[in-house]
Amino acid sequence: MTNAPVLAPDIPTPDAYWETMRPYLLPFSPDEQRVAVALYRELLKAAAVDDAQLGRALGMPPSKSRALLQRDSIRNLVYADREGRVLGFGGLSTAPMHHRFEVDRRELWTWCAWDSLFIPKILGRTARVASPDPEGGELVRLVVSPNGIESVEPPEAVISLTRSDAQLFGTSAANLMAKFCHFIFFFSSQASGEQWVEKNPGTFLYSVDDAFALAKRFNAHNFGAELMHSLPHTLGETQMISPIR
Repeated sequence: MTNAPVLAPDIPTPDAYWETMRPYLLPFSPDEQRVAVALYRELLKAAAVDDAQLGRALGMPPSKSRALLQRDSIRNLVYADREGRVLGFGGLSTAPMHHRFEVDRRELWTWCAWDSLFIPKILGRTARVASPDPEGGELVRLVVSPNGIESVEPPEAVISLTRSDAQLFGTSAANLMAKFCHFIFFFSSQASGEQWVEKNPGTFLYSVDDAFALAKRFNAHNFGAELMHSLPHTLGETQMISPIR
């Protein structure tokens, strides 16, 4: 268990925060859930993903995987390079960012601190997270498994969140990064987090445990059906996801 910040009256409880976030999340059809989970797991190879690679993972030609990438729920979460290859998706990145995310000795990054709490479940892998406190500079380290947080150093670390609205989700990866992710950090202590929050209106602090509970809800809402029956792939091999019909 991590230390829980004392919530001020104007800070939403985790339950209330989830209820404000949920309506703004674009729904994923079963086909889109398969595409999303496949993208996350292909990015785990720590390289950009092209249409052909995604098609192989899904058991379809590149033309069909390319079309699926253009669906709103997928396209709005894709961070691509100039060639159209997927560098990042839904919080996971092959390009360096603030939050280091190591899985099976492969180095990736996440767009925000909270991403590192929900992505291990999607990957079916335990991740080692290292994220500098943006206020004091101390490194916060976590070990996050698909089913829970195994360790946090320092143990009094907390996480910032920002209030949700319709402008955050369902637009583009760039908008999500700028208006949401850039306000979500780990802090080495409550005091450090409070100093940062004072300078960033609309942000507040949660315990890491509360943030993980939100992450579980997020995964169940977006990918629950797919995660129930899909198995994580072996690195270095192409994963075959159930074909999309």
